[in-house]
Amino acid sequence: MVVRLLHTADWQIGMTRRFLEPEAQARFTAARADAVRRLGGVARDQGCDLVVVCGDVFESNHLTPQTVRRALDALRAVPVPVYLLPGNHDPLDAASIYRSELFRTEVPGHVHVLDRPGIHEVAPGLELVAAPWESKHPGRDLLADALAHVPEGPAPDGLVRVVVGHGAVDELDPDRRSDSSIRTAPLVTALQEGRVHYVALGDRHSRTAVAGRPDIWYSGAPEPTRETEVAPGDVLVVDLDPAHGSPPRVTPHRVATWTFRVLERRVDGDADLEVLEQELHDLPDKDRTVVHLALAGTLTVPQLARLDGLRERHRDQLGALVERDHHQDVVVVGEGDETWAGLAVGGFVAAAAAEIQVVAGSGVATGAAAPGATGADGTTPSAFVAGRPDDGESARDALALLYRLTGGAA
Repeated sequence: MVVRLLHTADWQIGMTRRFLEPEAQARFTAARADAVRRLGGVARDQGCDLVVVCGDVFESNHLTPQTVRRALDALRAVPVPVYLLPGNHDPLDAASIYRSELFRTEVPGHVHVLDRPGIHEVAPGLELVAAPWESKHPGRDLLADALAHVPEGPAPDGLVRVVVGHGAVDELDPDRRSDSSIRTAPLVTALQEGRVHYVALGDRHSRTAVAGRPDIWYSGAPEPTRETEVAPGDVLVVDLDPAHGSPPRVTPHRVATWTFRVLERRVDGDADLEVLEQELHDLPDKDRTVVHLALAGTLTVPQLARLDGLRERHRDQLGALVERDHHQDVVVVGEGDETWAGLAVGGFVAAAAAEIQVVAGSGVATGAAAPGATGADGTTPSAFVAGRPDDGESARDALALLYRLTGGAA
């Protein structure tokens, strides 16, 4: 028996990302269903016998009927049998999508749910050893339970067994180790004994071989979900020929259309800003690219205003431009009165600008105006309250905005 299967997981259809604007979220949502159609094309072109989806097909069990129907419509386009494993996001609990009337009545006939632990004979000479999640917190190693259903000793000649599981493996995620963690050692033993021939896993969104072995893999998510993932966006085509004693042959195929990028850059002047502008300009497929921008450096107020302008332009073009405060370390330096020379500012505005510049330059709120700064009525402005940790950041942004509003930057 020679089997070619397509291994995938973590579709998480219905996923939302808080950093996406509504228009980008709609494209992100559509891409997840379209990825199902694309992997169906891979299964067809590569001559796969079946598709196994190792958990988290859906983002949760509480999705709109429209989202579920669109997922089923995408599954309808996959030309080979598909086997869905409930994971921690979509467990077989009382609210399970897989038990809903909508799913049961509209699921395509070639799509099957692995809804009980143990052996499922899915074709002559092919068994799936499934470990579905029945709740979000099972409190035990579900794969160990599933393996308990497999007879001792090597599998009979002509039989291929594939384990289908979901969850964190103890060896790769020691910080996540819990009663529900998957223990690697029993899997390795079962493979070495020939009881099973391949372990297909989900939960880890990065494509990963476990314990350096060719027969235990996380496929990764078919569309990326965050910037920390390594090698997401693939499905795995797996060739199994245990009769000849050869290890599984695992070949990744790219199906993703979205990309997450991290740009960590220093900006210490106009030359650096030009490089950053060009780098953002040259990104391909901007509407499906999420950029996490981490900046450090020293800029003048005009340069900061220029930076704000380029971020605004590219934010409109990208899927998202994500900037977290703790990743930003841009210090504003003053140029004396030359910064505001030629701009129509004076009186209270000029005094406020001077005070803000002191706060922005030091990164510490003083609660006092810059030396000698007074408003038109002779009073001393105090735009910031001392003691707030974000005053320096707020002052920096206020300076750039004031500079732009007074005509200092396009």
